[in-house]
Amino acid sequence: MLKPEILDPQGQAVQRALPRLGFAGIADVRQGKRFELELEGPVDDAALARIREAAETFLANTVIEDFTVRVEGEAK
Repeated sequence: MLKPEILDPQGQAVQRALPRLGFAGIADVRQGKRFELELEGPVDDAALARIREAAETFLANTVIEDFTVRVEGEAK
């Protein structure tokens, strides 16, 4: 996600369009990007550390973006 102090023209455009489309009561919209990574092997502390390093050095532009790493349901 863009850091709060960074202008978000795409989010602002979506915010302005929502009431016209019948979606009232939304005070703010921020847009972002999402990467889904599927790991080989267990999701342990070492694997999460590698993913955080990849996010910080490659996937996110940490000058203007914040990032979060989270584990969701496992694939079947």
